[in-house]
Amino acid sequence: MYFYLSFSILIDFALTYLLSVTIRKYRSNQSTMSANPEQPNDYSRLPNPQSRETAKELYAQKKYKEALNEYSQLIEQKPNEALNYLNRAACSIMLMKYDSAIDDTKKCIELDKELYKAYIRLMKCLLIVGDIIQAETTLSRLLEQDPKNKAVAVHQKDLEYVKRFLKDGESAFAAKDYRKVVYCMDRCLDVSKSCIKFKLIKAECLALLGRYQESQKIANDIFHIHPKNVDAIYVRAVCLYFEDNIDKAFTHFQHVLKLAPDHTKALEMYKRAKSLKKKKEEGNAAYKSEQYQKAYNLYTEALAIDPQNVATNAKLHFNKGMVAAKLGRLKESVTECSEALKLDANYLKALLRRAASYMELKEFEEATHDLEKAYKMDSSREINRLLTNAKLALKKSKRKDYYKILGIDKNASTDDIKKAYRKRAMVHHPDRHPYATEGEKKEQEKKFKEVGEAYGILSDPKKRSRYDSGDDLDDIDNAFQDMDPNAQFRSFFTQHGGYFHDYFHFG
Repeated sequence: MYFYLSFSILIDFALTYLLSVTIRKYRSNQSTMSANPEQPNDYSRLPNPQSRETAKELYAQKKYKEALNEYSQLIEQKPNEALNYLNRAACSIMLMKYDSAIDDTKKCIELDKELYKAYIRLMKCLLIVGDIIQAETTLSRLLEQDPKNKAVAVHQKDLEYVKRFLKDGESAFAAKDYRKVVYCMDRCLDVSKSCIKFKLIKAECLALLGRYQESQKIANDIFHIHPKNVDAIYVRAVCLYFEDNIDKAFTHFQHVLKLAPDHTKALEMYKRAKSLKKKKEEGNAAYKSEQYQKAYNLYTEALAIDPQNVATNAKLHFNKGMVAAKLGRLKESVTECSEALKLDANYLKALLRRAASYMELKEFEEATHDLEKAYKMDSSREINRLLTNAKLALKKSKRKDYYKILGIDKNASTDDIKKAYRKRAMVHHPDRHPYATEGEKKEQEKKFKEVGEAYGILSDPKKRSRYDSGDDLDDIDNAFQDMDPNAQFRSFFTQHGGYFHDYFHFG
């Protein structure tokens, strides 16, 4: 009996020793497999080898979803086996379900704190999702266990890379260098390709740079997966606000503040948006009630609220241009419309208002330029009519102004034209300046000839009509190139009495 018990104890001791050796060897193998952390582990020596082999084969065939399901079934059967969680994490990584992979690797470590490969896999996932703090903690544990491990060295280098650009990005954001922030976030995303935080920082800066479509795409992609992500909703609100879609922006800001009442950025921008909308509406009300100076002042105040809101500020500058025109301050109207066009080069209303002010200022070349651009944007009949009028006015402005030469307005009667000619011809006739210098004589001769040209056109109803309409202007001008102004002068005074013969020597 004593011999039997001693033999039994000896057998138990031997089995315990063999099991201990097997476990140590198994764990040693795990640490040497770090070069390929997503490769499922060998379960051939553990229970249920057939199910584990099936999962492993599915993974090898890149059927990651099916392999993940197999490992999930194994976990249900054996919830305390660490390697099941580690291998399911490998499947999740290949399916880009990094949060699930992190949960599984953490569970694996909880069950087996000495499993080195689990820490490496966790480190990789933490870097991908941009969890820098946990990645640093995990790295410390890895360096304690095996400071010379090549995979750990790679992850350490990646971590330092992300930290460097994250720090640079934070400094750039504080300096409002949003273009640099976008660059820094792109570099962080080289490593942390699934980091929502880095993506949303980039999206916010794209919005601040006016690149709304790019910003909205990033925010929308995140929102569709995480509909309660307040920063994604905030970025969408910012884009709507900067695109002058104020009412929708309000809805988004309110949603953010409902989910996160202490969201500082959303609260500040919401207040700013409300203030801007209120001031703009007050200006519009003053304009409608024809209180133009009050409207002008309110629009000016509104422009000071948010210099970054390009779309709204373009409209405010245009509104100031409209008010300035109503107040007769045409040059100021041009300036305000120009400011609007700096913010929005395709702002048709601002272009047309500036063209109208240019026309009133008789700056026809500038008006024509604006209307040509406007016609390319909108080839309507009305803009074509305005352009035609501007071109005609420009053409007229480049020739002699016969009405101005005679000192009469465009509605002058035939008698007014005759009286004006008689008066101007007497003033500039060469015989009136016998003692003038040669230069003065030439100047008076030139003016005398121009007076004759003006009378010749304006005294003839047909020619005057053609002159006023701008038709065949060159032909009209050329008709007087060879005309003798003295002969015209004699003819005029012969027809209207010879009183002036005593004062002038004709011929």
